[in-house]
Amino acid sequence: MEAIVGSGKYTYRVREEWQQPPEWLDVKACAVSVDSQDRVYCFNRNDAHPVVIFDRDGKFLSSWGAGLFRFPHAIRIEQEGGQDVVWLCDEHHEQFYKFTTDGKLLQTIGEQGARSDTGVPDDDLSSSAYKKVTHGGGPFNLPTDIAFAPSGEMFMTDGYGNARVHKFSADAKYQFSWGEPGTAPGQFNLPHGIWVDRRGRLLVADRENDRVQVFDQSGKLLEVWPVELIGPAFFYVDKDDIVYIPEHNGGMVSILTLDGERLARWGGPIHRSCHGIWGDSRGDFYCVQPGEWTPRARRVVKYERQ
Repeated sequence: MEAIVGSGKYTYRVREEWQQPPEWLDVKACAVSVDSQDRVYCFNRNDAHPVVIFDRDGKFLSSWGAGLFRFPHAIRIEQEGGQDVVWLCDEHHEQFYKFTTDGKLLQTIGEQGARSDTGVPDDDLSSSAYKKVTHGGGPFNLPTDIAFAPSGEMFMTDGYGNARVHKFSADAKYQFSWGEPGTAPGQFNLPHGIWVDRRGRLLVADRENDRVQVFDQSGKLLEVWPVELIGPAFFYVDKDDIVYIPEHNGGMVSILTLDGERLARWGGPIHRSCHGIWGDSRGDFYCVQPGEWTPRARRVVKYERQ
């Protein structure tokens, strides 16, 4: 029986069996995004099939990107000149990539394998490398996510081996960075996800500090959301300015306003390590999470608005 979660306006039917990959396709999802046609793109830690595309009913459509990635981390689909483009973050390659929706490489940012000086040993690619960051460095050291201002300017969180946000121009020229390791306001302890909201502010998921910090585009701290969050990982903000956050360390999903006021929350330890999240045009959303079916791997679960 499919569970019902959430509350009030934000009530959803959980479709754990939504994703229908072929038998030969091993899905180890880390991130998800949705294009303008409501096709769902899964960034997959599978070297042969790293980008996997499903229709909104979970039917497998295609895959691409074989052999291109080392450690997939984030995906987001943006509109550019009226066309969808796919942005991907490879944590261990230290790179961001822009592709067409059918897998043609358009742009690469970052030098493959080149890690900035942050005090983290070059041979440490672990998920706990952030504990060894002694000082902030330049782009990149195990980066995590990317977001875009309407101007085309880019902001990247650099989290597992760094403690910074980097700003790039619309033509991909490095501008400046901010952030240092720590727990004080404006400091970071694994900046993991980022979003530019309609107000032009940057929402940063400061994961291991269990908080969302809000900045202007020059890096000035505006506020820290007071709401309790257990390891916020990523953001999706819909057309009504509703914020969806997977809480990685608590296995929860939170739905909030742009002022950080909680509207709904559910989940628990069985979903700990939930990661990506994205919504479609109909008010449904998709979350990358583990569960009873396979505790050590994640798949994409669909939440249908009721």
